Amino acid sequence: MEKTAALASEILMGIGGKENILRLENCMTRVRVEVGDETRLELARLKKLPGVSGYVKQGQQHQLIVGPGKAAQVVDAMRAQMAGEGGAPDDAARVRAQAKAKYKAPMSDALRQLANVFIPLIPAFIASGLITGIINILKRPDIVGDFANHYPNLLGVLGIFGSAVFAIMNILVGVNTAKVFGGSLAMGGVMAGILSSPQLAQITLFGEALQPGRGGVIAVLLVVVLMCWIEKKLRSLLPGSIELILNPLLTTLIAGGIAIIALQPLGGWISESIAHGASWAIDRGGLLVGAVLAGAFLPLVLTGLHQGLVPIHVELVQAHGINPLFPILAMAGVGQIGAAIAVLMKTRNARLKKVIKGALPVGLLGIGEPLIFGVTLPLGKPFIGACLGGAVGGALISYWKVATVITFGISGLPLALTIVTGKVMLYLLGYLVAVIAGFIFTWLLGFNDPEE
Repeated sequence: MEKTAALASEILMGIGGKENILRLENCMTRVRVEVGDETRLELARLKKLPGVSGYVKQGQQHQLIVGPGKAAQVVDAMRAQMAGEGGAPDDAARVRAQAKAKYKAPMSDALRQLANVFIPLIPAFIASGLITGIINILKRPDIVGDFANHYPNLLGVLGIFGSAVFAIMNILVGVNTAKVFGGSLAMGGVMAGILSSPQLAQITLFGEALQPGRGGVIAVLLVVVLMCWIEKKLRSLLPGSIELILNPLLTTLIAGGIAIIALQPLGGWISESIAHGASWAIDRGGLLVGAVLAGAFLPLVLTGLHQGLVPIHVELVQAHGINPLFPILAMAGVGQIGAAIAVLMKTRNARLKKVIKGALPVGLLGIGEPLIFGVTLPLGKPFIGACLGGAVGGALISYWKVATVITFGISGLPLALTIVTGKVMLYLLGYLVAVIAGFIFTWLLGFNDPEE
């Protein structure tokens, strides 16, 4: 904990102190901060801090990669130190700094909001995928013998544990969407509940029976975003004495009506197009589609555009029960492993060797950001080698039609536990080939070895 506190203190000083912080948060691997005065930011100092393996900027947000689990600890330590110094910056300073912002990245902001809806669900997806993988193993006589016949109740309970997140998926997405877009959390859940209600099947509209849950999370996103807008509008129009009563009533009636008549059918069309389109491309495209998807994924990560793929992963699992896209994209991170090993064997830079040795274990577990931003991307050519290595692995995974039962949240070697029965060895073979290809491409391309 002393190292964490020391790192938090160093980061605070490097970003200009607590009074320069507009927003502070973390994801699984990154400390994310927005500052009021960019000139007070000491990027060179921050990048060289022990414990910081990489840096990236997305929009107005500066992101320091410190590793899985550690990001939350560092942010907690920073907040504790800020509170000990007298709290967060005042609102006036925040408003002044925000007014100075010269530009916005609408696409980046929209995708970040979309990602913020699903990121809190990652632990549930990880648990669900791993439990489903364990069940698949326990059902195989060639591995555990007659276990399934002896313990059917245990498998049944595990099945409930593994599928629970999908049973309430729409509700969770509804609540999170309302939170991200500034609406009432309970109302977001209500909107999702309306779209998922089994009683919809008893209602006929325009000559057709309604379908409970049609459109999945896409329909929920559309409806709850509309609900948030209506709720805010009514809040500004209704007198305060009756707003508390009339706002939720009118919001439910208006948003619910539009949802059933227009947005759920629209969401259904979009989600069906996504599921069929992605499956068709992977099935028909084979090697080429797999190579393009995996090879282009790391550049998407750099721009933040990969966040737009999250609903696609969810839709594939909801529509087909499996996700053939995720194992292909996972190969992008695997190519990083081979590239990093090639750099490790070639470089004479002691600090770079230390960074690689620290980042490789988590890279094998599917967390590739320390390798991307701390090793391959700063060196240039190894990043290209990693993309090419990932493309080779993605081509094979697509050709072999490897699929997983998970939406997103787990990658690398642990993803093998969630691969559908009969494809596990093919996934591991693709993993190995991607590592080798990433190594060979990086070795051949070479790089300028940085001085100490």
